[in-house]
Amino acid sequence: MKRVFLIVLDSYGCGEMPDAKDFGDEGSSTVRSVATSKFFEAPNLRKMGLYNIDGVDLLPKEENPSGIYCRCAEVSKGKDTTLGHWEIAGVQSLSPMPTYPDGFPKEVLDEFSKAVGRGVLCNKPYSGTEVIKDYGDEHVKTGDLIVYTSADSVFQIAAHEDVVPLEELYDICRKARKILVGKHGVGRVIARPFIGSNGNYTRTSHRHDFSLEPPSVTMLDQLKEAGKDVLAVGKINDIFAGKGITEYVYTSDNADGIEKTLQWMDRDFDGICFTNLVDTDMIYGHRRDIDGYAKAISYFDSKLPEMISKLKDDDVIMITADHGCDPGYTKTTDHTREYIPLLMYGKKVTPKNLGTRSTFADIGATVLKEFGIDAKFKGTSMI
Repeated sequence: MKRVFLIVLDSYGCGEMPDAKDFGDEGSSTVRSVATSKFFEAPNLRKMGLYNIDGVDLLPKEENPSGIYCRCAEVSKGKDTTLGHWEIAGVQSLSPMPTYPDGFPKEVLDEFSKAVGRGVLCNKPYSGTEVIKDYGDEHVKTGDLIVYTSADSVFQIAAHEDVVPLEELYDICRKARKILVGKHGVGRVIARPFIGSNGNYTRTSHRHDFSLEPPSVTMLDQLKEAGKDVLAVGKINDIFAGKGITEYVYTSDNADGIEKTLQWMDRDFDGICFTNLVDTDMIYGHRRDIDGYAKAISYFDSKLPEMISKLKDDDVIMITADHGCDPGYTKTTDHTREYIPLLMYGKKVTPKNLGTRSTFADIGATVLKEFGIDAKFKGTSMI
């Protein structure tokens, strides 16, 4: 029986990719910016080899790293959560998903309003915290939905929980998901519920993502087909639209995600536990909160010894990211086009530097190889 624990520190990129200029992200490095905080302390990640990864200029370097370490380049034409996770699992998206810098076209919104029976407010790229501040009162008064987007391929719907109950909001998102296909097939439709009153609104932890299904076979599909357990923690089930997942659990924040991962580490299973820790991106990266981001990474680092103590002889833990969101980058509050780090540790893992990998998909291929399965996608195992 073998277990792989694949943990995504959402947006913890490790330096600009060669094509970062094409995305307006020259000079970005999430790892570097986070390390400038006085709250940053990551001795366990350093021991695994984080500081020794190509292009990571953190000091001091680890003389004898305990794990495999490298960085991975993204082939997919984007820098968002969906494309990043999909590529980790083997799907390389060579055409970018649609984005809407000028808002969604009238025909899309007309069809959406007719389907859900409510009007639309905003319809432009917006900060998630600012949009409810600017449109919250009007939404509460009229019941119209706050629809907005970002630099990512997303259709976001914000609604007050007392005006639009959660289940209704989720049903609205499902209807939007059916509409947003083909040329308007955005990566994610996102429910963004909030609470509060009189211009003093806050988002809740009841966010829910409704993703497209991956268009081709993934690591998760192959594991499930082979009879392996595919356990998903956090928004992993949403990102893959449930495809290839055998069991899942949602989380309220990073601490909850870490705790639920630790709970599954106490279980016997044969397969993968795939965890996303989203706070680094959603709460700290986009808000350009360097200290908050540093505290989140430091907290995760403090829990690593407990995770490692639960590993059995054949178990492996892999720590990576899905894109960058440099909190020190002032040109934009969007994601940044960066390499992602990969750290791999286990009692039978031989530490080594694997340099720079050509695709995130090498991670998925490596997971499959751990189970004696050959990848049916373009990815090369690192073991």
